[in-house]
Amino acid sequence: MSDVLLIGGVEIKKGESRIIDLKLPSLYTHASLSMPVQVIRGRRAGPSLFVSGAIHGDEINGVEVIRRLLRLNHMKRIRGTLIAVPVVNVYGFINQSRYLPDRRDLNRCFPGNVSGSLAGRVADLFMNEIVANSTHGIDIHTAAIHRDNLPQVRANLEDEETARIARAFNMPVILNSGLVEGSMRQASFVRQKPVIVYEAGEALRFDELSIRAGVKGVISVMRELGMLPRARARKRPIEPFVARSSTWVRATQSGILRGMVALGARVKKDDLLGVIADPFGEFEQQVVSSFDGIVVGRTNIPLVNEGEALFHIARFSSPDAVSGTVEAFNYEFDPGTDLRQPDEIPIV
Repeated sequence: MSDVLLIGGVEIKKGESRIIDLKLPSLYTHASLSMPVQVIRGRRAGPSLFVSGAIHGDEINGVEVIRRLLRLNHMKRIRGTLIAVPVVNVYGFINQSRYLPDRRDLNRCFPGNVSGSLAGRVADLFMNEIVANSTHGIDIHTAAIHRDNLPQVRANLEDEETARIARAFNMPVILNSGLVEGSMRQASFVRQKPVIVYEAGEALRFDELSIRAGVKGVISVMRELGMLPRARARKRPIEPFVARSSTWVRATQSGILRGMVALGARVKKDDLLGVIADPFGEFEQQVVSSFDGIVVGRTNIPLVNEGEALFHIARFSSPDAVSGTVEAFNYEFDPGTDLRQPDEIPIV
């Protein structure tokens, strides 16, 4: 851990906290734009962890997770460095859009190019200013618009250090997810920077349970890395279940979907997930599960076209055990069942 960290031309010394504006290409209105970054450095040496949100501009749960994280008293006692980037895709965030103005998906444009497309330039900036100054990373996502994800961690479990922080995040479900070409995770892995993805909730919506679980998950990783003191054990941490595979069940006809299973539900092969019908109800088609598993994602809009993804089913060796753990997890983080004084007023 060097005495002075340099990000965006700004020096941050040990024990300092700074907000830095990384200059981005301006808007065509001539208005200047920047990527906001907050850096908190402890006085003692330790890892450098980045936590990022809104790489897809409409995935906003991560913005609230990071805001709450930065307000915690824990941040005054950290070892090493926390680099918080609540809004990576500022352009998409402004427009409430997943994409950049050049219609590219930023998470398919890494590691980027300083003289390339707009997406390539933003990706290059993030890699050279954030990833290069980090030892580990947590990237926070949600499902796409009109879809919902069960809180889950996605990680390349073939890498030992990535698997360690994935398990430390303390989610019931881990998807062993391969490295997609052009993704930030893949570009970071090439630079030997282990990064996990926390997926929870829906685009353009705050989900209180997902946010609370996300804050606790980041803190848990920081404890595992030695950036924060170990918590006094009051209960055993969640033993996560790793999905062997996952598949989207798709619509076999266009129509109006009546969904019949919730996120986290345990389903068996050929179980009824929903029914698709025309507006008159004359032509109905049942949607059934293709194997035993847990519903980890689903569409929230009932108007579907043939071929659309409806229910994301993850396959586990012990689906019943996963279902019970998910139920306990939901109970723990549901504001309605938490009798303690909350640190934040729950978002409804």
